[in-house]
Amino acid sequence: MAQLWGGRFTKETDQKVYEFNASIGFDKRLYRQDIEGSIAHVTMLAKQGILTVEEKAAIIDGLNSILADVENGKLVIDYKYEDIHSFVEANLIDRIGDAGKKLHTGRSRNDQVALDMRLYTRLQVKEVDELLKELLEVILNTMEENVETYMPGFTHLQKAQPTTLAHHYGAYFEMFKRDRLRMYDIFKRMNYCPLGAGALAGTTYPLDRDYTAQLLGFDGPTLNSMDSVADRDYLIEFLSALSTVMMHLSRFSEEVIIWNSNEYQFVEIDDAFSTGSSIMPQKKNPDIAELVRGKTGRVYGALVSLLTTMKGLPLAYNKDMQEDKEMAFDAFDTAKDCISLFTGMLATMKFRKERMATSAMNGFTNATDAADYLVNKGMPFRDAHGVIGRLVLYCIEKNTSIDALSLEELQSISDMFEEDIFDAVSLKTCVEKRLTLGAPGPDVMQQVIALHKEYLATEQIWLAE
Repeated sequence: MAQLWGGRFTKETDQKVYEFNASIGFDKRLYRQDIEGSIAHVTMLAKQGILTVEEKAAIIDGLNSILADVENGKLVIDYKYEDIHSFVEANLIDRIGDAGKKLHTGRSRNDQVALDMRLYTRLQVKEVDELLKELLEVILNTMEENVETYMPGFTHLQKAQPTTLAHHYGAYFEMFKRDRLRMYDIFKRMNYCPLGAGALAGTTYPLDRDYTAQLLGFDGPTLNSMDSVADRDYLIEFLSALSTVMMHLSRFSEEVIIWNSNEYQFVEIDDAFSTGSSIMPQKKNPDIAELVRGKTGRVYGALVSLLTTMKGLPLAYNKDMQEDKEMAFDAFDTAKDCISLFTGMLATMKFRKERMATSAMNGFTNATDAADYLVNKGMPFRDAHGVIGRLVLYCIEKNTSIDALSLEELQSISDMFEEDIFDAVSLKTCVEKRLTLGAPGPDVMQQVIALHKEYLATEQIWLAE
């Protein structure tokens, strides 16, 4: 059992205790961050005269050789090591001898793992942001192509008013845009370096923490050594943001599932993003959308788990905090996979535009516009509301729609109806009359699309590259 401690102990750790305590099974994915942090640390130690230039060169060469060997498969991260830190340090000592024993000068595993996890999470924030940007580009492309693709808008899953596919997709554009803003905010708050905090009270060595932070692309060092090793707020924030992303994906997935149903038939999901049934040959199932909806709970679970772990911990480091990784890693992977696959599904999905328009007309989505028509003729709105209610009831009894009635039928309900009623309640007119910014009217929709294009053309400026 390869451990970084043991002088205080007179007997070997029980094997089951060792296995229960070890984290190498999951923190092995931090190998790159551990080596990058160690290179920055020894570079700073040499600058401060704590290591010689020769020792610095030997250690960095050894660390780079370990990194290369892990990535090309020559060196396997062995489970005989307690964690990724002991794996790196033990292999370094094997390669360069006593100089490798100086790697840990002026630091603790507490600030080391705090750094590794922060570096890794920082990278994940950027990767999620890029995936969200790709999703937004697909959504915007669909919006541009469907400014005049009419469909029913819903409240309570009941057809309410006519809208367009561009307008409907635009709601999700706003959601995922806010998700990107959250990524930037999280990055900004977390981008401070905990290395140099030691176990909890710093160190007696003359470290230059500003220099270490600069080498690792941070905006500066953390300002309290106890908080540095005990803080997991940034991880909780990121899991919370990922939970919101997944909630948005799940809502969108639910709509795709409904639109794909035999009753709606608004969309056809590409074969590459569908599956069939083992017994029913006619089936084409929206499995990607369903799995995204289902996997949302996994990400929520990681957030609740970490909140629960942290809620009763005194300062500073406690072994409980090792539980910050497994479910967080799973949440990172799950969210990224879901965003990527959902984006591919949306990019290849086909729309049955005539079916969508017919559904809008048959659902009396133009009833409010018919009431507004009567108001414009001089009828009080409350009276108009009652007239159109009776008109809808008449249509239901006749199994027809408002726009399919004859003028005589309309005038039997109210003599204020005239020939221009048919233009007033057409889908095109109902949509085009909605001209306030944020509405589905084509002119204002084009304004919004232009703003979205400008936004996506502007690169996210991260605080550190």
